[in-house]
Amino acid sequence: MQALGDSTVRSDAIWTDTTQAMKFTYPLIAATLAVITVTAAGPALANGTDCPQHFAGGQPPQIVNAKFKPRTQELCFEAFAVLHSGISRTPLYTAERLTRKNLEAAKALSRKDSFHAEDRLPERDRAELSDYARSGYDRGHMAPNANMPTRKAQAESFSLANMVPQIHENNAGVWAGIEAAARELARDEGELYVISGPAFIGKDIQQIGRVLVPTHVWKVLYSPKQQRAGAYLVTNDKTKEYAVLSIAELQKLAGIDALPDLPAQAREQAMSLPKPQGNRGGGGGSSKKTEPQQQPQEDEFTLRDASRLLLNLLQGVLGK
Repeated sequence: MQALGDSTVRSDAIWTDTTQAMKFTYPLIAATLAVITVTAAGPALANGTDCPQHFAGGQPPQIVNAKFKPRTQELCFEAFAVLHSGISRTPLYTAERLTRKNLEAAKALSRKDSFHAEDRLPERDRAELSDYARSGYDRGHMAPNANMPTRKAQAESFSLANMVPQIHENNAGVWAGIEAAARELARDEGELYVISGPAFIGKDIQQIGRVLVPTHVWKVLYSPKQQRAGAYLVTNDKTKEYAVLSIAELQKLAGIDALPDLPAQAREQAMSLPKPQGNRGGGGGSSKKTEPQQQPQEDEFTLRDASRLLLNLLQGVLGK
């Protein structure tokens, strides 16, 4: 597994349980970046996976923050894999291998909703349907139902272990458009690896029931044909905007190395990603790409600079 370089986000974030919300406590050095993503890998999975078929080269993402390793569990499904957190009670990432053949099979299936709690997870660590009930949030797929080639795979995609709370306009808008764009690229090229996940960024994280609400969602596309990759990043709100990041930039912001075996040059430069396609009723209008700013070294900017960077980079202010 590739060693981590100096670009790794370092944090001493500590989970603190309260009756109202789950909060992060930061030391000053971590606050200068103000970026914390709940990402983890269980101890047994630090260097491996039980479902390598879902990962490029059989290599799962590498988690760079050891603080988030407790209470994680890998779940292998027919068409995707999940690394689940018992802290956030959401996936930390999902991984899929999309092929032209499987997507044609998926296209022939009508949707049959079957949302359910994941009974392979301990009760204390899993989301329940009651957590989402009357919350105002969608149960947002990370590995989409529309990618599933069989009825069994489709039913598995409705596990709450594959869900995060999403604003409806996000889930049915730009996020659905990104999912559709990924399918189109997979059809064009014949094969595509996709890794998706939530990000929990900021000091106060919202919560529904016992489930944490992500501030952002991201999706990595890796093209075996091009030997290149890129990542979409979207805020979990009503925005129609998105940013495209390199794998190295995603690692700095999200604390996860999505493709550990990707060569250095391909890590530093994002491949050209397709524009998100039309939405399913997310408020109309077209999606807009925003360009990330060159990130300075950690010792070159202040807390105020970090706040400005986050607003510009992660909330779609750049390019306006």
